[in-house]
Amino acid sequence: MNEIKKVAINQLGYGFIKELPKGKDEYYLRNQQNRSGIQYRSLTALEIEILVRNGNTSDDWTKLLVSNAFNPELVKNCSFFGLVRIGNLETTCLCFSDLTVPVGLYNSTIISADFGNNVAIHNVNYLSHYIIGDEVIISNVNELVTTNHAKFGNGILKKGESESVRIWLELCNENTGRKVLPFNGMTTADAYLWTRNRHDNVLQQKFIDLTEKQFDNKRGYYGKVGDRTVIKNCRIIKDTWIGSDAYLKGANKIKNVTINSNEIAKSQIGEGSELVNGIVGFGCRIFYGIKAVRFIMSDYSQLKYGARLINSFLGPNATISCCEVLNSLIYPAHEQHHNNSFLCAALVMGQSNIAAGATLGSNHNSRGADGEVIMGRGFWPGLCVSIKHNSIFPSFTILNKGDYNHELNISIPFSLISLDYVKDELVVMPGYWFMYNFYALARNAWKYQDRDKRKNIDQYFEYDYLAPDSVNELIKGRSVIAIAVAKAQLIKEKKSTKIEDEKLALLGYKLLTTKTKKEIDQLDVFVDGFENSKRKTRLIKCFDAFTIFEKMIFMYGMDQLIIKLTQNGLKNLHTKIKSIKTTGAAIEWSNIGGQLIPTKSVQSMLQQIKSDKLTSWDEVHQYYQTETDKYLAKKNLHALHCLEYIQGEAISGLSAKKINAWLDRYLEIKEEITGKIKSSREKDYTNPFRKMVYENEMEMNAIVGDLNDNSFIEQQVADQVKLKAFIIEIKQALKAK
Repeated sequence: MNEIKKVAINQLGYGFIKELPKGKDEYYLRNQQNRSGIQYRSLTALEIEILVRNGNTSDDWTKLLVSNAFNPELVKNCSFFGLVRIGNLETTCLCFSDLTVPVGLYNSTIISADFGNNVAIHNVNYLSHYIIGDEVIISNVNELVTTNHAKFGNGILKKGESESVRIWLELCNENTGRKVLPFNGMTTADAYLWTRNRHDNVLQQKFIDLTEKQFDNKRGYYGKVGDRTVIKNCRIIKDTWIGSDAYLKGANKIKNVTINSNEIAKSQIGEGSELVNGIVGFGCRIFYGIKAVRFIMSDYSQLKYGARLINSFLGPNATISCCEVLNSLIYPAHEQHHNNSFLCAALVMGQSNIAAGATLGSNHNSRGADGEVIMGRGFWPGLCVSIKHNSIFPSFTILNKGDYNHELNISIPFSLISLDYVKDELVVMPGYWFMYNFYALARNAWKYQDRDKRKNIDQYFEYDYLAPDSVNELIKGRSVIAIAVAKAQLIKEKKSTKIEDEKLALLGYKLLTTKTKKEIDQLDVFVDGFENSKRKTRLIKCFDAFTIFEKMIFMYGMDQLIIKLTQNGLKNLHTKIKSIKTTGAAIEWSNIGGQLIPTKSVQSMLQQIKSDKLTSWDEVHQYYQTETDKYLAKKNLHALHCLEYIQGEAISGLSAKKINAWLDRYLEIKEEITGKIKSSREKDYTNPFRKMVYENEMEMNAIVGDLNDNSFIEQQVADQVKLKAFIIEIKQALKAK
């Protein structure tokens, strides 16, 4: 039986805070929160008379305070309880999009609330304990209420609450083993660091302490609706803090949520949305029947078309629609658009695209729901892909259609993973992107950068496919290929493969640089440790991959060498060359929420948190900013180190002749890439199976666009022309001493 209590009508709107500090009244927190600057006064007798005539009631008219520009004629059929304060009301209308409503308060029940200037409150059945900003429109809302223990989506407790009611985000693992406390302003980097290092109890407690320091445990904070926010045709909004310039329409339920929004980064929440226990970042879009429970949406992320986001963190500039995402931490620039895709217990490191029918993962192993998957930057599973936890994928892995019934640990980036059902083999093609789809690789890097809508770049998100993380993987990948090729050659010669990996790698390098492509391609190359099964994992196109990996590492280094040499003009190039030192270059890097930071710097930061040198999340975020400021210089040094490694000689000792040779090879590689970008896109225009759905070439061009008018390709060609001219200038400068 429901317990229904009866209290006196004169208690409605009072006693919001049960235990008050000495010398404080129940409005002391409310007064701190209300920064409108409005000077309130008591009603005149005439104003009370007009209010009563207009069908308004109050338990105590002395508790209704107004500004000097208050117009009682604009308040009709409202019931007031507790202390209510109203700003200016002028005879005018507020217009937003196709909605136009008169200023004033109409047909609403209002309990202990503050209103800014020229608000339009229409048909709000129950409005309780809110601070409403200026020029706010609230129309046709069933319930807009704040409780005295409101936390607005933050994982904190209020005085007297038990630990059992605390909200945690159970990220990357369904079994709560990597749970974190959500808070307004939490970044993907914060979440990532917190989900790792679970063995370090001191560090884990520090993360909790940092979070709890952000807030106090006082009861009695009011909800907020910021200036110029529009709320219409919504059902229940409870314990919700809403910034300025937001637009909420037709939402079913929003409970225990912070909605960040301002005049520059407006957030919108649309029809049928249900949000419970979460944080919505600036500039977010949420529409059409979505459900989000225990979540964080970072700035400029989107949730649409019936998607479900549960116990998950969605990074900046990411979009989820029509799908289900559970217990996942997703970095920036993620896309998942299809109704039958499923993502569970995953760490997704961004620039990813999840195809229709992808089921990522089979989380139960019959013993516990504790499986996990880690997907490196640029992860692309194809149509109807199914993978099993636990699995790890490096940067820019693409999975061909199929059911991958065994755990995977792929250690070569830029690979196409597929299944050979006839031979019952897992097949790995390293370097697939470079060989067959350079257009998509290059365009996606440009696209993600172009779509980064953040106004405050406090963290540098790396979108280039060649960066410290992916290049390190290329270097390691070459070693894996070399070892596998060496073993294949030894097996062919009927020799023992029980040799140290270092010696195998040297043998593999020699084979791959002295034998022909045909000779290498004739080997049966297999690799160990990629799949948790008894079947073989075959490496294909090893010669091509090894060669192109070297080219990409060289290009990465040359890109940065040119930047280094041409800083501050083309003078004194010889002196600049001799001064280049790569000692001290950061070798190991970590992807921290989309920001690449040297691993040593990450470890230093964590140690500073443990030793109380970083004592707030603001200070941690400043550390990210400092690393952002240093990133391009550190990336440059890393690239030069990689260039020296792949070439086997120090840059400082190079002659002008050798530099010229490097520049020629660099330009040749760039021209090759420009050609690959165009040719990989050109296949879509020459493939007869793609052409057959069009009446003729003219119709095809009308629908998909003329290849010759492709703006991205045109830009690549133009950039190549500029680069060629610039290299000529560099060579000329090298001649002058």
